[in-house]
Amino acid sequence: MTGITITGLAHAIGAAPILSDISLDLPAGRITALIGPNGAGKSTLLRLIARLEPLQKGRIIINGLDLVQTPSARLALEMAFLGQHMASGTRLRLRELVAFGRWPHCKGRPGPADQAAITQALADFDLAALEHRFLDELSGGQAQRGHLAMTFAQQTPWVLLDEPLNNLDIAHARGLMAHLARARDAGRSVVVVLHDLNHAAAWADHVVAMKAGRVIAAGSPAQVITGPALSALYETDVQVAHHAGRPLVLHHL
Repeated sequence: MTGITITGLAHAIGAAPILSDISLDLPAGRITALIGPNGAGKSTLLRLIARLEPLQKGRIIINGLDLVQTPSARLALEMAFLGQHMASGTRLRLRELVAFGRWPHCKGRPGPADQAAITQALADFDLAALEHRFLDELSGGQAQRGHLAMTFAQQTPWVLLDEPLNNLDIAHARGLMAHLARARDAGRSVVVVLHDLNHAAAWADHVVAMKAGRVIAAGSPAQVITGPALSALYETDVQVAHHAGRPLVLHHL
């Protein structure tokens, strides 16, 4: 059994409901984009899937594994997560940061295969020349790419990313999305929170639209990213054209 199945999920902070009645299937071998306005619950949903928040109500199954019952060491071989705010020691070198992604495999004693995975991840994110720099010597975008390299060095079937385009320039943002597409083509599965609707439209296979803690729509970009649907989702007029067979969101007009 592959994929992520979410059933009857609800989450609250105190008396404030954050997610309500989420039942959702996230397909394996695809890029799934979570979209929606601020406060929709996208990041909370991703953190619950990653088991960074306790499950209050509902059930999550990932590749046949019950999220609550599966040991953390086993889950770490199944999915890797990168949040929006990743703190690291400033006296840590970039290669050392990326090496943390290999912990589930080597428990802090990296062998040749781990070193090869670290080197490949640095190269994939255009960081090889910076591997010996301390993190406080990097720009925000370079540090963000370093955390992405760490996440991909974990080499898990599932990769969960919360707004990974933050701090990235046009070239590196497009490069990241292309990297996600290559990972998908190699059989990996990606769930990514995106605020840039055109990156979702151009690269995602599956889109989940959320608002006020609920799933409003789920399907292909052509099904979800339409003018009427986005206008209702964001409560503002949104025009959608098409380019190369994909929706093109004219949100700036």
